[in-house]
Amino acid sequence: YGGGFIQSIDGISGNSSGGRHDWFYFVNGVEAPTGAANRTLAPGDVVQWDYRLWTATPRVPAIVGAYPEPFLHGQNGTRYPTRIECAQSTKSCNTVQKALEDAGVAAGSGALGAEARGGVLRVEVGKWSDLRTLQDVDVLEQAPAASGVFARFSKQRSQLDLLDPHGDVARTAPPGTGLVAAILPPDQQPLWVVTGVDEAGVTRAAALLKTSKLRNAYAVVALPSGEQRLPLETSG
Repeated sequence: YGGGFIQSIDGISGNSSGGRHDWFYFVNGVEAPTGAANRTLAPGDVVQWDYRLWTATPRVPAIVGAYPEPFLHGQNGTRYPTRIECAQSTKSCNTVQKALEDAGVAAGSGALGAEARGGVLRVEVGKWSDLRTLQDVDVLEQAPAASGVFARFSKQRSQLDLLDPHGDVARTAPPGTGLVAAILPPDQQPLWVVTGVDEAGVTRAAALLKTSKLRNAYAVVALPSGEQRLPLETSG
């Protein structure tokens, strides 16, 4: 591609054996839309290289693995305001607010479903039954090819299926499970979701907002037995 894209790092190259693997990279938790040769970095940017199988989805537009980015430095040298939008039924809003404050992010607050603007980073907090009707967020009821997230909520109920690298269901999450994920709506900044199948799940998800829990992850699920990164690896 004219030298604009990375093909190999430390001898690991893009290939098609056993499925299609290639190198991708993220800047502050957003998958870069251009080749590495065309990207100018700003002070404080976090760059992460990702070698992955992309048969399930050619794009993972946003990840949680650069936390507390993109809230600290935004994109292309521009820092954007952060707004936390919480369901009235959740008790985890203060936990999310404090986690961001501890990370050096001053976040405002708003009601669920507030106007979406391209210059605002949003964090939606609440049970999936409260969030599922929100514009943009309902993409989490679709496959990774649409959402970029290897988890999918049922359209009929708050069932959460956890997916493997091929986009197939590896297991169904039990009650008390939470999810921290990021999506990238068109013409907007990343939108983070701190949610769960029930309030206990939301509480567990909110507790994951730490660098030690999220670093280098696409998304993280908080099971009653402990957190796991998505996609779920399966044997065989």
